[in-house]
Amino acid sequence: LFDPSDIDVVDAFDLLDNTMYLNYDVQIESYTLNLETALMIDAVKFLHTIINEHMPPDHIDDQPLHCNNSDSWWHGTSFRNYMNVANVNGLTGVIKFDAKGYRSDFEAEIIELTTDGLKKIGTWNTTTGLKIQRRSVEETLPNNENNLLGKHFTIITTLTKPYGLIKDSAKQLYGNDRYEGFGVDLIYELSKILGFNYTIIVQDDGANGSKDKYGNWDGMLGKVRNKTADLAIGDLTITSERENAVDFTHPFMTLGISILYKKPEPVPPSLFMFTSPFSPQVWLFLGVAYVFVSLSLFVMGRLSPSEWQNPYPCIEEPGFLINQFTFKNSFWFTIGSLMQQGTELAPIGASTRMLAGVWWFFTLIMVSSYTANLAAFLTVTTLKTPFNNIQELAKQQEIKYGAKANGATAFFFRDSDRADYRMIWKYMHKNPEVMVKENNDGVVRVQNENYAFLMESTSIEYVTERQCALARVGEELDEKGYGIAMRKGALYRPHFNTAILKLQETGMLSILKIRWWKEKLGGGNCQERFSTGNVTALDLENVGGVFLVLGVGTFVGIVMAFVELSMSVMKYIKHQNAKYKQHMREEIKFFLEFKKNVKPARRIGDHEEREHDGEFPFNNINYLENYINENNQNE
Repeated sequence: LFDPSDIDVVDAFDLLDNTMYLNYDVQIESYTLNLETALMIDAVKFLHTIINEHMPPDHIDDQPLHCNNSDSWWHGTSFRNYMNVANVNGLTGVIKFDAKGYRSDFEAEIIELTTDGLKKIGTWNTTTGLKIQRRSVEETLPNNENNLLGKHFTIITTLTKPYGLIKDSAKQLYGNDRYEGFGVDLIYELSKILGFNYTIIVQDDGANGSKDKYGNWDGMLGKVRNKTADLAIGDLTITSERENAVDFTHPFMTLGISILYKKPEPVPPSLFMFTSPFSPQVWLFLGVAYVFVSLSLFVMGRLSPSEWQNPYPCIEEPGFLINQFTFKNSFWFTIGSLMQQGTELAPIGASTRMLAGVWWFFTLIMVSSYTANLAAFLTVTTLKTPFNNIQELAKQQEIKYGAKANGATAFFFRDSDRADYRMIWKYMHKNPEVMVKENNDGVVRVQNENYAFLMESTSIEYVTERQCALARVGEELDEKGYGIAMRKGALYRPHFNTAILKLQETGMLSILKIRWWKEKLGGGNCQERFSTGNVTALDLENVGGVFLVLGVGTFVGIVMAFVELSMSVMKYIKHQNAKYKQHMREEIKFFLEFKKNVKPARRIGDHEEREHDGEFPFNNINYLENYINENNQNE
């Protein structure tokens, strides 16, 4: 209310210092005067002036006072009227009162404590109100300044959850205590590092800022440019267009554009869900492998001499041999192995054992893969969405989609060089009703309409932590960041960049995000109660190797079967006076008679008898013929 350097204040204290009534050994200076003392001096001066000018002492009659008397002083009304019309110049300015007895027409100075002491930054009077005359921070910051200690910033933000919001409190709050949020906490942490003071103001319309056709900026960025605010914080996306208007700090949060839509409903289980672990192609190849191995086993069983066994072990020299791998038994053996049930059949020959071993290995891999993937299909709930990415959303016609009008997301599609993104912008530009003013409006439309909303992934994450019926669809379309905006060429930008990097290194930014995304304001309420996702059926490229092993093993088994047959023939002709080619021809001829599962047994001397009779001799030819006929009928 008073200026210590004012000439009237200095003269008043010189007079007090020289008066004979003050015998104290204390030097009084105008800069040690406090407001209460100045007001007391003005009150005495005001009273003295009224009495001397309007009510001389000889015109004032003494009136006895009684404690219990309610009568007023007979000069009181006149004295009050004189007070209402008197104008007296005091230490605190002109002393003047209105009709209600309140002081009027006075001016108060606004001062601020800085590292250089108290500084006048503005005035307030009853006529014009508050007028701040503080210089901007960069004007008061010398080029060699190493810190922001004691500097004051005006910081503007929007009431956008969770970056800035009004604090819910049962008592009246004032100043910065009225606000809370991620952005508010971030500014507080930065002030602890850099030592600056700040005042938070709110952008009433919630606009971050965009440029009109005349090149003027509105919203928070406009306030920063016209020096109403020093800094702007919130969900301010760093874009090239905004970088041309203001400066940004390093990003304190990275994000990308994504899609907010209703959470898809779980797909009901299919009646034939047990076929899901393998793709149709794998099932087809599995069936082909089963038939191929069964036929190969049948062929090897007929070729391998070891598989022709004596049906009566008590007879040392039987007249005929039988083969366990008939056509039916071969298929039964492979299906039993595939189902891991086994059969009473046991391969004897090296070739059939080779094939059986490879088939068992194949079965082991396929059954294990099937079991593991089936468990995944049974435990993971598959969700069905009408679209899975931005391209599918743009191609369909039933679901409307939009973004925040004049926001960074909309401008991303407008300025994109990709044809599909440009198509999305044309749709939104052609249908302005799909655009919304605020992100919250878009969230409400997603909840109540068949509508998809395009916005930053961090905002989607915040919404889906609280709105359990909503979910994010698809991946991020781009990569960008949120930053703190300031005027172009601000000298304090490097200080904020360093402080933000320090908060990243210490993990404080992650702590703040967890606090405001997952803990406060109802966060963490939408945890999945079951596992969701897409389980992919195993394709041929996943299990193709085991099919290759099976094919190679089968080929090796067939080669081994021919080797076994050849060695058996050579062993026979070694003891007989016979030709290899002739006996091999007879073996192949019998092999090709697939319906015959009983084979005459060779014995020493068979060659001479065969040359005489033209057939293999047997101990009991009639019994052999009957056995063959019965066996063929059973087959």
